[in-house]
Amino acid sequence: MHAFRYFPMSDMQETEALADGVKRKPAGGTPDHKPPIAEIGLGTSVQYVKGVGPKRFKLLERCGILTLEDLLYYSPLRYEDRCDVTPICRLNVDENAVVRGTIIATQWKGPRYGSKSRIEAFVRDETEQITAVWFNASEHLYKRLIRGHRIILYGKVGCYRWLQMVNPTFTTAETDEGLDKFRAIVPIYPLTEGLRQGELCRIIIPAAQTYANLVEEVVPASVRQANNLLPVQEALKTVHAPPTIEAGDTARRRLIYDEFFVFQTAMAVRKRITGLASGISFRIGPNVDKRIRARFPFTPTAAQERAVREIADDMRSDHPMSRLLQGDVGCGKTLVAAYAMLAALAERAKGRQVAVMAPTEILAEQHFLFLRRLLESAQVRLMLLTGSQSASERKQNLDAILNGDVDLIVGTHALIQEDVEFKNLGLIVIDEQHRFGVAQRHNLGRKGPAPDVLLLTATPIPRTLALTLYGEVDVSIIDEMPPGRAPVRTLLFDSSEEDRAWEAIRQQVAQGHQAFVVYPVIDESDKLDIKGATSEAERLQSGPLASARVCLLHGRMKQEQKDAVMEQFRKRNYDVMVATTVIEVGIDVPNATVMVINHAERLGLAQLHQLRGRVGRAQFPSYCILLAESAGPDAAARLRTLTKTNDGFKIAEEDLRLRGPGEFLGTRQSGLPEFLIGNIVDDREIMETARRDAFALVASDPRLALPEHSVLRRRVLDRYGKRLDIVSIA
Repeated sequence: MHAFRYFPMSDMQETEALADGVKRKPAGGTPDHKPPIAEIGLGTSVQYVKGVGPKRFKLLERCGILTLEDLLYYSPLRYEDRCDVTPICRLNVDENAVVRGTIIATQWKGPRYGSKSRIEAFVRDETEQITAVWFNASEHLYKRLIRGHRIILYGKVGCYRWLQMVNPTFTTAETDEGLDKFRAIVPIYPLTEGLRQGELCRIIIPAAQTYANLVEEVVPASVRQANNLLPVQEALKTVHAPPTIEAGDTARRRLIYDEFFVFQTAMAVRKRITGLASGISFRIGPNVDKRIRARFPFTPTAAQERAVREIADDMRSDHPMSRLLQGDVGCGKTLVAAYAMLAALAERAKGRQVAVMAPTEILAEQHFLFLRRLLESAQVRLMLLTGSQSASERKQNLDAILNGDVDLIVGTHALIQEDVEFKNLGLIVIDEQHRFGVAQRHNLGRKGPAPDVLLLTATPIPRTLALTLYGEVDVSIIDEMPPGRAPVRTLLFDSSEEDRAWEAIRQQVAQGHQAFVVYPVIDESDKLDIKGATSEAERLQSGPLASARVCLLHGRMKQEQKDAVMEQFRKRNYDVMVATTVIEVGIDVPNATVMVINHAERLGLAQLHQLRGRVGRAQFPSYCILLAESAGPDAAARLRTLTKTNDGFKIAEEDLRLRGPGEFLGTRQSGLPEFLIGNIVDDREIMETARRDAFALVASDPRLALPEHSVLRRRVLDRYGKRLDIVSIA
């Protein structure tokens, strides 16, 4: 989805243009070299559409509208129903309404120009009177408000001494007949600065009526009939000029279905290609299973056992595994992943290699240390490959990987660099996989002939989002925590109560335990009024936590510094670690029993839950204290979610609902497809329907070779062919 900014209209003349934009003739010049209508196609620059021209083209470009097709699919956010007139005596405060009446008086308050100027018009119908108020008004507006003329207003009803509407949309006429053009279902579009609703209506609506027939049906007739879908051309015309709001919503759902259906078809094709490919059939018999389990530090839970069985079955198959292992913080995903790694390395004569990719050096280091402990005395050669290694060290490591002198390689993004070549890559494990884009995951997969792939996430992803991001992947869920762990108690404090948080830390340290104190940024920011980890570490050491040994960890430290600090903290040479969110994942210190998160209102629920997972990793009672800086009602309500539940799936669902998928996962790295109209949170039911239909269609026609699927096939390849590596169906 696009991100847009909203700007109020300063020229009141434009409010009338918005009202009758669906009726008036398009205004504005067009280039002299505009092609004839017969030559315009969906890929034609929007600048050549009637009413645009070079100046408005720049504004449309900011909205992501470059071509005629972009314009046609630029869907309204909502509709305003200006059809039904409400008598003034029946108006309800805080509700939008249409009022028709007569102007009985007008007055200009304050200066003639500027934000303090305002115009008031007193309007009466047969039942009551209301005042319309316009701020920052113009002379032109005042001259249009003629006493005795009829007026129709649309806006939110307020009450300041008496009923009023502030900055309502309106039109005036000498008779009622002149007002009829105002009454319509008006689309409201996302805007950018300098572009007004009236202008956009006068461009899009005629264009939709003229050019919608150029759009081909991408959804096969049988699927359209089964879902009772409008023809796409009719949907495009209706979504911009609906006779009713219900008709507009129906048309919008049809266009959302198209987007989701094309995407899910691509995912279904991808899954089928992966399933048909020849992969490695790992021999995981009773002896291999017994040897692996002998290295486990504890007995797996029933949920871990279930995940192990599903993964082992996939690895025994002669088709490449593609599985997502999903579970809450601390549920034991790493142990299950370790089973898969050891199973892949069991046949030493095959010389297979395993790659483990993590998003940060700290997490990669934690995996490396865990695996080194787990594989102590085993004949497995381990390596850590990160971007901070020297050129000579990197070359030595790359040669070892290429020559097969190393079996298990743990690394960061450095693993997907072009110069990294494996001799015999058999299994890929990607941790916190949602931090890597689709292309990054596929790049690592191409470094072997057909390696098995296991994706891990400690950020539980709601079903709808999982279907979107990983439609081609099988899912295993660990929904049970290891025994002996006490649930973390979460408390929400106002920042003015921070002394209570420091007292809690002092008490835990006195009992021999350790603590984390988290800040969102490294250095203090005056502009954002945020405390930073660096200065706060010094303040806490010399002040509230003077009796404790305090260390500092953040992302700008060199890797060897980070490693040294972590190792000292793990050995209990420090009592309190002040850190940024760099400790969000991969930090395992069972003796840590309390965490204080400062400026908690600035972090998402899923991230807060991840941070909270750094404590409560043993049998000791543990606490997470959220310090919120003047959190408003909405932020406080959001944070209270964490005080009520430790269920990561519930928290992730709520976080996704509140913040949307882009913010939930991180827009740039999430690998989310860009949907122009659909929203995978709000339109989840449409997504699931589209997925069901798409997978059924691909099951019956795997290569989309039937003539009735030709348009769909072309659209799938154009949009997702290279991105999902499915060009083989071309």
